[in-house]
Amino acid sequence: MNWLVIGGSGFVGQEILGAARAAGIEAHTAPAPRLRTTADTPETVLADARRSDVAVLTGLMAGHDVVVNAAGLATPSADDSAGLRGANALLPAVLARAAGAAGVRRFVHLSSAAVQGRTPMLDESGAVQPFSAYSRSKALGEQTLALLDQDGLAVATVRATSVQGAGRPTTAALARLARSPLASVAAPGTAASPITSVGALADLVVAVGRHSGEVPAVVLQPWEGLSVRSVLEAAGGRPRVLPAWLCRTAISGGFATSRLLGGRLDGHVRRVELMWFGQDQVAGWAAAEGLVPAPRVREVLGAAALPDRR
Repeated sequence: MNWLVIGGSGFVGQEILGAARAAGIEAHTAPAPRLRTTADTPETVLADARRSDVAVLTGLMAGHDVVVNAAGLATPSADDSAGLRGANALLPAVLARAAGAAGVRRFVHLSSAAVQGRTPMLDESGAVQPFSAYSRSKALGEQTLALLDQDGLAVATVRATSVQGAGRPTTAALARLARSPLASVAAPGTAASPITSVGALADLVVAVGRHSGEVPAVVLQPWEGLSVRSVLEAAGGRPRVLPAWLCRTAISGGFATSRLLGGRLDGHVRRVELMWFGQDQVAGWAAAEGLVPAPRVREVLGAAALPDRR
């Protein structure tokens, strides 16, 4: 097989390239074009995509069986902007158009489980409940791809959960938090955590791209088995267990305050909510097909804790 990874120099893209090559796939990379749009509905984003010139991209993709979009702006706390929408909403549709024109067999788009917001159970449906500029831009990208009709091109969106890896600032920040006095969970601390590893995500993308049969429109990254408490413990912490009612009251108050400030605190409050309560998820397509990657997140968190232990 011959793959092209758009954004292969990034955090996730590099890992996908390595996993693909380790699986015997000839994998290449190309940078993503920088796009901007003020469109705010799937229909208007699609209209922008159809007006975009894809000739250069089509030439880059020619001869490839699978194209992976690992590009985009992974900035959960970002403000809304034409650049954010361009990278996360318009770019996937433009790349898919080019892939279809180049005769690519499958297009795999990397999205985020953040599109489903605060739902108690993450799943692989098209239902979204975005709560921030970032999650809205990613949801808009998914919805636009769902409208795009490219004959002969199979499109699969992989929803990554809270991905951690060596060298990622968010992983280092999580390790620092775990060993701080702020490390805590809502009682009893056994809720499933969506914290996962970039290695497992890359393995899932390879499995989706190589699969010989049909793949659903949305594939959710599988749970790696950690609870909210064991995540913090794996990162070297000893979290306090707080009364669940107190945590719920604090979260409600945090979101209420954020609404008064135009939603500026939503991302921060949501991170605390995930630390305390986690988020459950369905087993999904990967489990049904026997394609769940080997869990690696415990080792990733342990390694992130090592610099401060020396």
